[in-house]
Amino acid sequence: MREMRFDPASLVAFMPMSLMYDDAGVIRYVAPTLAKLRDPACLIGAQIADVFSVRDNGRGSGAGPIPLGTKLYLNFLTGISTPLKGMAAEIPGTGLNLLNLSFGISIVDAVADYRLTSGDFAHTDLAIEMLYLVEAKSAVLEETKQLNARLQGAKVAAEEQAYTDTLTGLKNRRAMDHVMERMLRSSVPFAIMHLDLDYFKSVNDTLGHAAGDTVLQRVAKILLEETRGDDMVARVGGDEFILIFNKFMEHDGLMRTAERIITRLEEPIPYQDELCRISGSVGVTTTEFYETPNADVMIHDADLALYSSKYEGRAQATMFDPKVHKGHVSDHVNDPVEHRVRG
Repeated sequence: MREMRFDPASLVAFMPMSLMYDDAGVIRYVAPTLAKLRDPACLIGAQIADVFSVRDNGRGSGAGPIPLGTKLYLNFLTGISTPLKGMAAEIPGTGLNLLNLSFGISIVDAVADYRLTSGDFAHTDLAIEMLYLVEAKSAVLEETKQLNARLQGAKVAAEEQAYTDTLTGLKNRRAMDHVMERMLRSSVPFAIMHLDLDYFKSVNDTLGHAAGDTVLQRVAKILLEETRGDDMVARVGGDEFILIFNKFMEHDGLMRTAERIITRLEEPIPYQDELCRISGSVGVTTTEFYETPNADVMIHDADLALYSSKYEGRAQATMFDPKVHKGHVSDHVNDPVEHRVRG
């Protein structure tokens, strides 16, 4: 039988995470992948006990030599404390022992910590398959994450669109209902200002709907400029707007705001070579008029005050007065003349 010669380099392809140590526990050889974890110059010549903590199947290593032929659990004593698994075996006739190591379930962290690649593992190592699976899973998770982000963005955009008037960018009636419901549920005091444009129909009739759209966009800009960040402006009809003033109840202040809005609306609005001329009539009410404020009732009462502004000659604001307006609810609702006055 031919004598077998031992060449440490021949084991590299099969055990790139191995090392060899002598019977005194001194490390004599470090394979390439293990050399990426720790500098070989610091390992070769060092005692294994100074490099690793070693446990034998959970029973502890003690101070004696590393047990051979059994599963070992190791950790580096310095630097990144990467958990390792291994097994040691004697290399007959050499005075050396072989300690082959692996990462076990810590392989993913180890690959990231030490920037390892598939080339650092034996081709037959199942760790390669695990890495491919982890990479595939990571790719799927990242794609899923991006898909969820896109879906969430689309959902937010759809919800925003559902609550927005596309022409003016203001909130719509649905958004107004939602805001009022929330404020009433939270007992937040607020005022409602119902604005109806005067002479808007004549702009549409004489200059066309494109001119009307220009006017509505200009009106929206004015209303946003005349309200605060925590107020809300909604377009609730063709030329109707409702403004909700959060915690703003002072009557004189509300009327001054309404008058300022009307004054700005009366400034001519350029459209091509023409000037569009409109104004606005306003009705105002606040939650202080009601024992238990109700959205539909408040909007109706602001509408009654708006009708009064129309009847008084337009281009003015009226504060709702329960003593004046409540006695005329049925008249205001059913009288077709009032509806003809608006616009």
